[in-house]
Amino acid sequence: MHHWRYPNRINIIALLFTVASGFSPRIVTTRSYTSSLTRPIMTKLQCYPELCVFDLDACFWDQEMYTLSKIPDESNVVKGDLGCGEGVVGVMSGRSRISLHRGSLMALQAHHNGQYGHMKVCFASSADTPLAEKIGRAALKLLEVVPGTTVWDLVVGRDWNGVDVNQIGRQPPLSANKSATHFPILREKTGIRYDRMLFFDDCQWGDHCGQVERACKESDTGRGPVTVRTPYGLGEDEWNQGMAKYAKVFQGQN
Repeated sequence: MHHWRYPNRINIIALLFTVASGFSPRIVTTRSYTSSLTRPIMTKLQCYPELCVFDLDACFWDQEMYTLSKIPDESNVVKGDLGCGEGVVGVMSGRSRISLHRGSLMALQAHHNGQYGHMKVCFASSADTPLAEKIGRAALKLLEVVPGTTVWDLVVGRDWNGVDVNQIGRQPPLSANKSATHFPILREKTGIRYDRMLFFDDCQWGDHCGQVERACKESDTGRGPVTVRTPYGLGEDEWNQGMAKYAKVFQGQN
């Protein structure tokens, strides 16, 4: 007995949507999800961003790199429960532990499982000093998403085939203003339109979300990245809020 009716129906809907709007929606069917973290909000037909951009300090993870002084290595990892097995849940920089916020881990685990179609991930951080940048990059290469796969493995290795498109720091050509440097460079390096991006930032040291929304717009639509402020770090609610906000904005454009 063949079960082709429902998948074909979904494909027909996707085709009609593409012809009518000129854009390709992200079509994702339900997948198994083995983590004990809360399951992300999903639908049979949903629009996902082409690029999800995370700020690092106090947003993606719980520390501010400028307050730390030691570049971590493999001897500084903390093992624990990732929700899908034991892995690296923390990295010590001196006496301070760097850990992903719960929403960040949930988002990357779902991304690792292919739940967001062709979405890719990268980072835009205005780390204050060259040392802060080095600490941040080292932590990305140690913290794990699932056992055996680090954040760096997933984001740089899988999403970008080993090419580091991340914009971390504020040394030239970067600056403290993400809308003036980080995002234009991301637009150029990735080829992804501003209005196909979703951006999370804690905005505690300036309204990066507002600046990016105002300054980084596509000329044909007048729209820029969808942004979400995370003053208490990226939690599960903020992640789901961001995905829902992007879908609403995207559907409103078409």
